[in-house]
Amino acid sequence: MFDGAEWAAQANLALHLLAALAAGLLIGIERGWRQRSEVEGARVAGVRTFTLIGTCGGLIGIVSLNLSPVLAAILLACLTIMLIGAFIRPRVGPVSRDATTMVAGFTTLCLGLLAGGGMAALALAGAAVATLILAMRQPIHGALRNLTEEELRAIARFAVIAGAVLPFLPDADYGPYGAWNPFQLWLVVVLVTGFSVAGYIANRLFGQQRGTLTTAVIGGAYSSTAVTAALASQIKAGEHGHYATGIALASAVMYCRVVALAAVLAPGLVLPLTALLAPASLVIALAAALIWRHERADEAAATRLTSKPFELLPALGFLMAVALAALLVRWAQDQFGQQGVALSLFIAGSFDVDAAIVAYSALPVDAVSTAIAALALAGTVAINMAFKAGIVFVNAGARAGRPALLALLASLLVLVLTIGLRAVSLFG
Repeated sequence: MFDGAEWAAQANLALHLLAALAAGLLIGIERGWRQRSEVEGARVAGVRTFTLIGTCGGLIGIVSLNLSPVLAAILLACLTIMLIGAFIRPRVGPVSRDATTMVAGFTTLCLGLLAGGGMAALALAGAAVATLILAMRQPIHGALRNLTEEELRAIARFAVIAGAVLPFLPDADYGPYGAWNPFQLWLVVVLVTGFSVAGYIANRLFGQQRGTLTTAVIGGAYSSTAVTAALASQIKAGEHGHYATGIALASAVMYCRVVALAAVLAPGLVLPLTALLAPASLVIALAAALIWRHERADEAAATRLTSKPFELLPALGFLMAVALAALLVRWAQDQFGQQGVALSLFIAGSFDVDAAIVAYSALPVDAVSTAIAALALAGTVAINMAFKAGIVFVNAGARAGRPALLALLASLLVLVLTIGLRAVSLFG
């Protein structure tokens, strides 16, 4: 008879084995469904085979921990030889065999070993991700067919700056006033260029098929100014489409992007910054809806942004802007205290809002109050809105670009009023 502790141990082993079985079953369902149209006997491995592979992996993991690692190694070697033999044996008749199924089989075996070794949650998570990858065959292949060589290079470059550079940078303060933290500075480059690459690729894959509004939403996540310039040019050319709506929508997304970046880098800034930006963002979102109802659209129209998905020099330029902003803010803090920090944030943000947010995130907690910092950053957003209104006026003209111009100016007016009221409440 087992006592309570032994029963608990046996139940734990049973759960690990069940997780191994479930991992194999999950992948096996996808593989079986993929080969469902093939005749009986033509499949190398289906749902039952994959379930058994996962279960065998779980058993081997349990044997390794509880009986003999040597015996487990022998069993693993035998099972591996059997799997390899099943896939490389001479083809007889209409047997379906492909590398994906073979790799999926070994993945299932490894996941079973993880589960049997005590990491059941990791094994199930891995099985879920593997099943998703296998099930997304058509969308993945379609996406690859639509990718250009330039976009592929952009993904590779982003992978280098995110995976080959960032993990090896020191997370410590260097330079004058301790203003520069290499890890944090490069992390921001990763975040911002990540938005750029993801937004561009999503626009490339989906925007052209779903029209200007998708372009505006996706493009606004990485550069509402670029969207405004591109769509204003379409308005000037006299083309029909939801171009004014897209300009307003991109700026609405920009407000959300600023708050999202603050949430990642400076969580304490989110609430006061949201309170300042929310009224203006609601106004421009409402304006976008009103313009959309009255704007004549050519459903076949599509707009592509002319910017490249990723370029190294602009990314390094952004890094320099962030570094200079951080130095400016630290210097202002040392020389003038809280008011100097607020002014320096406003000046830095006038050139790049993201850079100002990064500079603020690197400050000590008590360097400047979140209310004053939010006020300064909201002011930089107002400058950005005014700049985009100028782009519309120059590119589209006062008459053709009037709907977009009115939307931007209405949002700007509300933002300035909100900032003014908040400043009065803070400073009297």
